[in-house]
Amino acid sequence: MPDVVVIGAGHNGLVAACYLARSGLDVEVVERDTVVGGSVSTVERFPGYRMDRGSSAHIMVRHTGIVEDLRLDQCGLEYQDLDPWGFAPFGDEGIHFHVDLDRTCASIEQVCGSRDADAYRAFALDWSARNLRVFEAFQGAPTPGRLGRTLWGVGKATGLDGLELSRQFLTSGDALLDQYFDDERLKTALAWMGAQSGPPTHEVATADLVGWNTVMHLKAPGHPKGGSGMLSEALQQRLESYGGRVRLGDGAARITTSGDRVTGALTESGEHLGATTVVAGCHVLTTLELAGDADLLERARRTVRVGNGIGMVVRLATTDLPRYAAATDETYRSLQLIAPSRQALRRAHGEYNAGLPPTDPAALAMTFSAFDDTLAPAGRHNVTVWGQWHPYALSNGESWDAIAEREGTKLVEAVDRVAPGFASSVEQMHVQTPLDLERELGLRGGQVMHVEMAFDQMFLWRPMPELAGYRVKSRPGLYLCGASTHPGGGVFGASGRSAARAVLADRDPSVLSRIKKVVRRA
Repeated sequence: MPDVVVIGAGHNGLVAACYLARSGLDVEVVERDTVVGGSVSTVERFPGYRMDRGSSAHIMVRHTGIVEDLRLDQCGLEYQDLDPWGFAPFGDEGIHFHVDLDRTCASIEQVCGSRDADAYRAFALDWSARNLRVFEAFQGAPTPGRLGRTLWGVGKATGLDGLELSRQFLTSGDALLDQYFDDERLKTALAWMGAQSGPPTHEVATADLVGWNTVMHLKAPGHPKGGSGMLSEALQQRLESYGGRVRLGDGAARITTSGDRVTGALTESGEHLGATTVVAGCHVLTTLELAGDADLLERARRTVRVGNGIGMVVRLATTDLPRYAAATDETYRSLQLIAPSRQALRRAHGEYNAGLPPTDPAALAMTFSAFDDTLAPAGRHNVTVWGQWHPYALSNGESWDAIAEREGTKLVEAVDRVAPGFASSVEQMHVQTPLDLERELGLRGGQVMHVEMAFDQMFLWRPMPELAGYRVKSRPGLYLCGASTHPGGGVFGASGRSAARAVLADRDPSVLSRIKKVVRRA
């Protein structure tokens, strides 16, 4: 009988499992899918093409220290730096965002002039320092004290008082961009990158979604050689080296209890895995359904905002890369930010709010086969194009199954407009609509972040105040991790580690004081 059952072999669940197993606990992970990793997984879509099923670029996890702490390089994980991390094409010109701040400012100066280049330098130095403090708040359970220190302490080096600093943190991303910069092209690129969590930068409390971009001048985003899923495969290997197990193709059908106390999990095959601790890395609503807590589930359904999806993606087998006029060989390492203006972003979001697919979607292209020869056959390329905003529930009577190819083609056309001839290079297209993301990956409502990433659904409000500390108090022994919990979605791993710490602290209260000392020293 295991000590701990982890529900879901997504990367956060696997991180939790690794830390628990490393501490000497017997851990078994159950997963309904036949592929490890959930949204951080890679499969062969077309012969010879290894394509990611969800996330592709890894940003936050590279700042956590988890990869190094678990020695995942010894388990086959090899990160390739994305440097430049961003490229925004505008006609014959383009802005490259390198890890090196000097090179970035030189690119901005060439396109936008010296005033904006100087402003960007000041912006990057200021907001990267602020976000190091924000990141500290992401490394443990959210508390009112942590939130207060974040809002009042971030940016103290500026000499501004706490009230002004908190105002800046709570303003809109667009207002922040207007405060710093003149050129709309630079503002558009930064706004589109900042919107990747979901909320558009014209909404309040999105300033730091833009400011967060600056941490990529401290450490490059990464692409695992062989695809995004290599992170999850490395975590599985590390877990097994600690004596843990992953059971694929047999997910949890129910979380069992005696009274209110958790007693394990019943799998879909009918086997009961008895355990005093269950860690659920699946969607919070799915977890509460499995746990059978009707009252808490009803409160969560009324409180937790899943939203109406975010976007969709196409995975393309091509004969060539997008040939942007201002591209260099380095360009194809970057996230290619394809949006003509902030007005276009607002129009697309307005259509999304109305339940309509965007007429002209903003796109983000990724071309990792340009430097990773494991992803496509020789002489061919593997191109991913992500688009926002695409509603899961359509208001115009159409169905996603009927319009999938049409909307996927729009994303190809968005790239073709800035890289003429790209559309003719596409040989095969795999479309993942919001509905497909739900069907394949269990992303309810097509929401890739599980729960909206608006400010009131973050920190100690994520997924709701009574569940923010990773514990389900009405079901002792049940813990949460994953994108539904603090610090949110994306390839992060922090919630898995924090949930494991909560489990260990509850099993041995002395662990908590030791963890706090380690965090303070860090």
